[in-house]
Amino acid sequence: MTELFHLFAASAALAVVLAGISIWSHRKLWAKISAVAATALFIPAIYLSYADLLSRPKPASLEWWNQDASEATVVGSKLREGEAIYLWVELAGIDEPRAYKLPWQQQLAKELYGAQREAEAKGTKVQMRLPFKDRTEALDPVFYALPQPPLPAKQADEGTSQYFQHSSTRSPRDGVGGS
Repeated sequence: MTELFHLFAASAALAVVLAGISIWSHRKLWAKISAVAATALFIPAIYLSYADLLSRPKPASLEWWNQDASEATVVGSKLREGEAIYLWVELAGIDEPRAYKLPWQQQLAKELYGAQREAEAKGTKVQMRLPFKDRTEALDPVFYALPQPPLPAKQADEGTSQYFQHSSTRSPRDGVGGS
């Protein structure tokens, strides 16, 4: 959300600078009033367009800031056959998940669906390799299920039925052998 504020502030500042230049120029009064009116209408339009863009998935090819990400965790997805693959992913170092749109590829959709089924069976998550790279020459699978984490080590307390300690010396009173 902070990126939205910074983009809006920069765009609004540029609009105000352009309006200021047109006001101080040697133009007629109607041109100066038009510049101020255009700026007054442009600033809310900037804000509304940025706010609308927040609710739409960004094409993965337009990701510049995180283009070198090696992996992403897939939080959710939607497949629209023949149109696009919509993903909601978590990137390392970024607090909020982000929405992206990949161009439709039958093989990629199959990989995603298979990885989701495998992850659900294992109780893990789906990972995506190189989320913002071109997919024309993908040899390795892009989507895969994380391996199931190992179970925690068992802790048995001494004195419980699960704790056994072999002793080399036994007496007939222990119930082993004897008269």
